Amino acid sequence: MTVSNSNGHTSGRRTLPCGIYAPTMTFFDPETEELDIPIIKKHAVRLIKDGLVGLVTMGSNGEAAHCTREEKMAVTRATREALDDAGFQATPIIVGATEGSVKGTIELCKESEKAGGDYVLLLPPSYFRAHMDEEAVEGYFNAVADGSPLPLVLYNYPGAVSGIDMDSDLLIRLAKHPNIIGTKFTCGNTGKLTRVALATNAKTPASEGSDYMAFGGMCDFTVQTLVSGGSGIIAGGANVMPKVCAKVWNLYAEGKTEEAIALQKVLSKGDWPLTKAAIAGTKQAIQTYFGYGGHPRRPLKRLEKAKIATIAEGIREVMEVEKSL
Repeated sequence: MTVSNSNGHTSGRRTLPCGIYAPTMTFFDPETEELDIPIIKKHAVRLIKDGLVGLVTMGSNGEAAHCTREEKMAVTRATREALDDAGFQATPIIVGATEGSVKGTIELCKESEKAGGDYVLLLPPSYFRAHMDEEAVEGYFNAVADGSPLPLVLYNYPGAVSGIDMDSDLLIRLAKHPNIIGTKFTCGNTGKLTRVALATNAKTPASEGSDYMAFGGMCDFTVQTLVSGGSGIIAGGANVMPKVCAKVWNLYAEGKTEEAIALQKVLSKGDWPLTKAAIAGTKQAIQTYFGYGGHPRRPLKRLEKAKIATIAEGIREVMEVEKSL
């Protein structure tokens, strides 16, 4: 599984294939809020069996902000062990490894490699927002890329970082670093994704291109990501409806455009209740349809029964398709 990308970066880690990835949920004991490792492992294997091509541990959906560094590594180790034991040794893991400082982030990248991660997903630093101009953000990513043993996927999610929204010019400049190999566009800006994908000759289902990956950040614009020259999707909704997400992607990649668009409409409609209800809603949807899931860690609130029922009804159509695949 040796990788050598167009920028000359070579490693023995797993490659990132085009397709659908899930930022996996982190499951907790409902009473103690301690990690539920058996469920974490069970969930990881189910997602890959249902058609996903890779996983992200400790992303936003994984409640990374509520986990200790030790817990983050335990989740990644458990995920790698589960995939290997199930025969998915080639499936890559991207690890959310954002810290506030360059030093802390590099340390977490090193720990992520030891835990079985292949790549890291990093937000721009935002605690000292007033001082995080474009120069500071660019310097942060280049410095981390210099010191990280794992390649970086940049995470453009303005809502999580006090509005920092990296534009295409900055992302294209950063892509010149041999250890920066992708961007996740949770901003939903498909024009930006198009420009970055073009400038980096990003990998697509139709063309190997370079090894640069341009990821859509939500499953409700899967077809739009493909039209824009994207490489894959990293989407929370794939925790609940992985088969439908993968089906939309595969239909379009196979040239069945009309079928893909029709199914995308069902997927977009079904993803909205999960997006609105966020982590708690996604976990409860998994609980409703798969018998496990539970609750987020406090201070995130648990949902009332009426809200859980509303979510279940809101995703009923897409889940009927999910069960039929």
